[in-house]
Amino acid sequence: MHSSDSNQTLPARRKLLSGMVSAAALLGLNAATSAASTPTAPAAQSAIPDELFAQSRLRTYKTRRSSSWDRTGANGDAFPVEPGQSLTLLETSGAGVVTHLWFTISSSDRMHLKNLVLRAWWDGESTPSVEAPIGDFFGLGLGEYFVYQSALLAVAPIKALNAYFQMPFSTAARITITNEGKVRTNSLYFAIDYVTLPTLPADLGRFHAQYRQAAPCHGWTNDWASNTSPGINDRKNLDGKDNYVFLEAKGRGHFVGVTQSVLQNQTGWFGEGDDMIFIDGDPKPTINGTGTEDYYNGAWDFGGQAFGFEHNGTPLSVDPERIGGRYCLYRWHTESPITFDESIKVTIEHGHANHRSDDFYSVAYWYQTEPHAAFPPLPAAEARIPKMYNPGGPAAPAPLPKE
Repeated sequence: MHSSDSNQTLPARRKLLSGMVSAAALLGLNAATSAASTPTAPAAQSAIPDELFAQSRLRTYKTRRSSSWDRTGANGDAFPVEPGQSLTLLETSGAGVVTHLWFTISSSDRMHLKNLVLRAWWDGESTPSVEAPIGDFFGLGLGEYFVYQSALLAVAPIKALNAYFQMPFSTAARITITNEGKVRTNSLYFAIDYVTLPTLPADLGRFHAQYRQAAPCHGWTNDWASNTSPGINDRKNLDGKDNYVFLEAKGRGHFVGVTQSVLQNQTGWFGEGDDMIFIDGDPKPTINGTGTEDYYNGAWDFGGQAFGFEHNGTPLSVDPERIGGRYCLYRWHTESPITFDESIKVTIEHGHANHRSDDFYSVAYWYQTEPHAAFPPLPAAEARIPKMYNPGGPAAPAPLPKE
């Protein structure tokens, strides 16, 4: 490029950069306006990294919180939730962004993580954009607590549930929790942090989270002794038929990740299954993986180890590769969310070509334009409780003894 061309295009490039950074600063709350976006900035300042000013950049939004604090000023900072009761946690009008959810729960219900259901509606919509048992939403899909940390979800000691998804709304936001179990929740503590804004940019998708389960995922055969039995490894699956489905959505948006929980009904490694993602009506997978542990960015059955990182992890791994084995997994695509213009279907095999019959529970997280497609009906509370099945094949009704 000639120097004269560069001089002519520089102001336009600066104008474009300024617009891009302004939009990023609105929702990426640590983003800041680039020094290069000011046409009069001295040339020497263009080499100064913007991160140097990110924490000190003055904000123009208003910070708010909806929480369970004791309105009398005493120390009873929680609410009970009776069986069948719905409690409104946030109801606000205007434009804003929910930035953080925090819960801790005291309940004698052993399965309160599966029986309490979290729902959220944006901009007065008639059906929720978020619907999941509270445990599954926070990656605790088997009804038990454990501590872990990731980019978007974390569980802190002891039993402190945290979510850091950005959830924008332009006219209204409503978040509830419903006790679908039979036991009273004695104390629900919560805090929902959000900011209010004059308006939102027009190009923002709305946050969605959807629960699904298959208990069990029914395999196509019980006539096998191991994952490498004859007739298993050479089985072909090119179109994802009978795969477990994390998500089906219509509209324009991007998929940001999934939490999955597994209870083994059969012996051996449960994860002989590839992820397959179909985008904008592609009949064959647009994105095809190489194995369950590979999708979760591990390898070789995770070596039977529990681990948790910023973007991926299996923070719960108990009795791996045995009947009764339990896993909780997550994968965040925050480095490059998976985009779709018309539709997306995110799936994974349950065993190679779907030969296994283990229990799967999952929550998919994504952003999209509204209206969203109808969610599948939420299974009844009793059906969500993890339990083992004997589907035949290399299975037994009770866990095998450890060697």
